Amino acid sequence: MNYRHSYHAGNFADVVKHVLQCVALDYLQQKDKPFFLLDTHAGVGMYDLLGEQAQKTLEAEHGVARLLGRDDLPAAVQRYVNMVRSHNPANELRWYPGSPWFSASHLRANDQLTLCELHPQDAQELGENVREFPAARQIKVQASNGYGAIKALLPPPQKRGMVLIDPPFEQRDEFEQVVRALREGVKRWANGIYAVWYPIKDPLTVGDFHQKVKAIAGVDKLFAVDILIRQAQDTSKLNGCGMLFINPPFGLTQQADAIMAYLTPILAQDRGAEYQAIWL
Repeated sequence: MNYRHSYHAGNFADVVKHVLQCVALDYLQQKDKPFFLLDTHAGVGMYDLLGEQAQKTLEAEHGVARLLGRDDLPAAVQRYVNMVRSHNPANELRWYPGSPWFSASHLRANDQLTLCELHPQDAQELGENVREFPAARQIKVQASNGYGAIKALLPPPQKRGMVLIDPPFEQRDEFEQVVRALREGVKRWANGIYAVWYPIKDPLTVGDFHQKVKAIAGVDKLFAVDILIRQAQDTSKLNGCGMLFINPPFGLTQQADAIMAYLTPILAQDRGAEYQAIWL
């Protein structure tokens, strides 16, 4: 899967990922103690939907754009939409924030965020964008392999926090790489929250991935949120996506079903759209 994110910013997968990311971050904010956030595959942090790459696919039209005119948004989805709108003039959609910006917007005075991006050009652009982010002084940008950062930076001094793993899935063994990274992370920081985004082409591949993560020593609480935007008959297509949470926040597990029941029919692109939000 060739996944340069500038082609896909604001698509259905971003909607699901960023709504759930924000719910998890809202939970972390509820306690006074500081938290640490690590984004292993950060991208550039802000995307121009009128840029050449986004215009080639127009995927945001089938994602975030479908939410902007609605007046029935659940509270969690409304907060996400308001955050997207804050970057755009009224009734326009040009700029879409990536996961680094959503994380940065949740930082308080003593919280910290580390962003990793391996692609040299994207890492440079990310560093430039971060200067305009909320709490920019509390953010570190590393032009490095995010999987390596899991070994280098965990456990953090803050004790609480979340690791977001959102790989490009350009390599055939990406699911295996994620499993190895989670095994290393849980060994080092057992009580951290781990959130993994993944594409769904063939649901059987995803089921196998879930079982491998479940078998990791120390993984006791595992929660999956998956969406199919069409029947997965052609497994060469991106038929859906999912988020897998180790040590999921209580607020997220309580809200996930209602959030996905609302989003699924809106984001559907063909017959057979469905979701699941389940403990594994």
